[in-house]
Amino acid sequence: MKKIKTNAMRMLERQRIDYELREFPLNGQKAAEYLGLPSTMIFKTLVTTDTAGKYFVFCVPTNEELDLKKAAKTVGVKRIEMLKQKELFSLTGYIHGGCSPVGMKKLFPTVIDSSVEKLDTILVSAGHVGMLMELLPKDLVQIINANIASVIK
Repeated sequence: MKKIKTNAMRMLERQRIDYELREFPLNGQKAAEYLGLPSTMIFKTLVTTDTAGKYFVFCVPTNEELDLKKAAKTVGVKRIEMLKQKELFSLTGYIHGGCSPVGMKKLFPTVIDSSVEKLDTILVSAGHVGMLMELLPKDLVQIINANIASVIK
């Protein structure tokens, strides 16, 4: 069987950033259980838009919910909303459930929730459903030029 190599994995490898690929047969919420990890380590990637058509990416623990008001304030806009699922692939190159903050078609302003500061490693989508990349938070911040702020409810 051919191993899948995603844009996210290729980008980390080009930058010589170490990561460990973790595969699981379930959605993100259940991945923690399957992998025997706390759900606070696994971050989902959420894409939002403001009224002017600008896009913003947020990474938050899978067991948490993005606070849209806090998130908007963090990126300096009045209001943001979740991107419509049907627009995700054309904008990012990734599908719902397999959207990685790494290797999108374009680098959007990205914020990782401040709970990441308590972690030694973070897991984010590897760009394919059922695949996560585990890496150092500082490496993730560096490769996607992210900011860190409290953006969960």
